[in-house]
Amino acid sequence: MSVLTLTAQEEVPAPPHVVFGLFGAGAGAGWVFDALCDRVVPGAAVTLRAPLDPDGALVEIVGRIGTVRTGRMIEIVHDQPWRGRTVLRFAAHGTGTRVRLQSELDQPGFEWLMRRRGHVLRTAAHENTTIGLLTSKSGPGNLFAAASDNMATLALEEINADGGLRGRPVELVVGDDATDPATGAREARRLAAAGCRTILVATTSATFVAVSAAMADSGVLLVQTLMNEGGMSGGLRVQLGERPAEQLAAAAMPMMRAAGGRRWFLAGNDYCWPRATHAAARDVLPRLGGTLVGERLAPLGTTEFAAVVEAVERSGADIVLSTFVGADAATFQRQCHERGLHHRCLTLAPAMDESTLARIGAEATAGLHTVSGYVESLETERNSTLLQRYRERFGRWAPPLSTLSESVYEGVRMWFAAALRAGSDDPRAVAGAMHDARFEMPRGTVTLDANGVVGQRIHVAEAVGTDLRVVTSL
Repeated sequence: MSVLTLTAQEEVPAPPHVVFGLFGAGAGAGWVFDALCDRVVPGAAVTLRAPLDPDGALVEIVGRIGTVRTGRMIEIVHDQPWRGRTVLRFAAHGTGTRVRLQSELDQPGFEWLMRRRGHVLRTAAHENTTIGLLTSKSGPGNLFAAASDNMATLALEEINADGGLRGRPVELVVGDDATDPATGAREARRLAAAGCRTILVATTSATFVAVSAAMADSGVLLVQTLMNEGGMSGGLRVQLGERPAEQLAAAAMPMMRAAGGRRWFLAGNDYCWPRATHAAARDVLPRLGGTLVGERLAPLGTTEFAAVVEAVERSGADIVLSTFVGADAATFQRQCHERGLHHRCLTLAPAMDESTLARIGAEATAGLHTVSGYVESLETERNSTLLQRYRERFGRWAPPLSTLSESVYEGVRMWFAAALRAGSDDPRAVAGAMHDARFEMPRGTVTLDANGVVGQRIHVAEAVGTDLRVVTSL
């Protein structure tokens, strides 16, 4: 189908120059399409919510500003929840301003919107091998998943350019879990019905658990690509990514030296990965000389963290272990900065990534650190080549890469290498061939032993503005 254009508009009782000047300001959330943006300049990260669903429901768009015409127009280039372009035009209307929004909607975007409205779309039959990607194109996880389908697309384009699998191209089918386990289970069944014998699950551990249960008798291989707590490998389940215990073991001493103290406060979302990470912290940190002084959990989708921040302040913590993810992580960090918490303690956020940093803003990342197997600034030849291809393919305003999205690229490449090794894309054969194997990837050497244990170099990185700079590697 050709590209469609969706439109929406708001009228504001203020002149255009005032409305334009307040666009995206944190204090002005709700002023125009609930836009949040630190600066209205090309390249700035922006999120907004617009009534683009025909039923009037709000759709959150996550992207970067591409073009600005001061006082008149803002172009947003975005990858979530679909890849496209959204333009806002500001025009005088009576004594106020009319803001008109136009958003391009391609075929994948149209299908996403129809599924969001509850329509069951008939899936076309695929003649070629298909691989599924389950990611979070909406919900609080849409920040960390911003580049995930780009990376799967890039990996498959490279594979197909080299002849594909058995001389035929491999096709990608993408599902959106909306950062919700039940939705993820439904989407996984849809991907399997579309012919996907392997599904990469690049979303929360809660969704992976739900999908694993829902697909127990399906014969489909599930590969969890991003960091997770482990414990589900074996058979048709492969878990890649970093583990909490190894992340904390790598980061604890560097963080305590940098903070000049040993008191830790644990704060995160209330679901399985943060709880498992906190459990690992209770084991690892005391053994390394750390002291735990408090813990708080909040539901996914929380927008007000005053009580958590106040608890951190009262505890006298030197370091906050933040296990919030996506939009929640960005909101928590911004509110910590507003309260001046960065003057009192440092923050270690194992799931923090470059896309989320962009939403936090350069000033509010002060004191923030992360620990992972990949950051975009890694100086390896394979990573430099990957970044060049990525920018050439998806443009200068495409979301930055992180361990949460780059791992999807690696998941596809590992799957393909295993399929070649097995001589088949049969799920059990591929799963077997992924084990006891060594892979050379943009992050470096990654190994998967016979028991499914991942081996890789782990980096502690500090936020410098909206970039991550490696401090130490283990």
